[in-house]
Amino acid sequence: MTALAPVITIDGPTASGKGTVAHRVAAALGWNVLDSGALYRLTALSILRSNTAPEDEQAVARAAQSLEVVFHPQGVLMGGQEVSEEIRQERVGNLASHIAPNPALRAALLARQRAFRVMPGLVADGRDMGTVVFEDAPLKIFLVADVSARAERRCKQLIEKGISANLDDLLRDMRERDARDINRAVAPLVAASDAHTVDSSNLSIEQTVQSILDLWSAVRGK
Repeated sequence: MTALAPVITIDGPTASGKGTVAHRVAAALGWNVLDSGALYRLTALSILRSNTAPEDEQAVARAAQSLEVVFHPQGVLMGGQEVSEEIRQERVGNLASHIAPNPALRAALLARQRAFRVMPGLVADGRDMGTVVFEDAPLKIFLVADVSARAERRCKQLIEKGISANLDDLLRDMRERDARDINRAVAPLVAASDAHTVDSSNLSIEQTVQSILDLWSAVRGK
């Protein structure tokens, strides 16, 4: 039997730094990376462009199944078009959060996510990577940060990209998104029972990455 590639999962609320940390951990290990949230954002962008009703669960699932997606080191292509910046817009992120509980959508994306698990290894970030998608991952991280710190980070990121942002609006949206993610019936945002919680509120990106690499070294040494 072919051995499964090792996986480090990084779950946590929006703007906790999962994506940046996952890419840096993967780069340090020479592994592949899966931004699972991007798949939901890409689906959200697709249905926005096609004027598909978010409430039409089967239509949303079909949109996910038909996505033509290519991830590359600098971003992501959808239908051959660079959409890295567009899928980070707040309207897309909020819609992705609204459609994420859709069971048909989650089923449509599950196999697609698991296909990223190839040698030499995978760092997967999202909301349910450790609880649903890669339940057997040898290292699971639950990355958290104070909601105010997360809103400030997101505001800074948007402004640096030339996108207007209001901190109060971002804070309100973030709290609403957290509540949706935590309380949804399907794959709610929750730490896996065997996950290590890392609070990045007062840590730099480098310190957060190093703490995860240290945890991986400890797991690998067992």
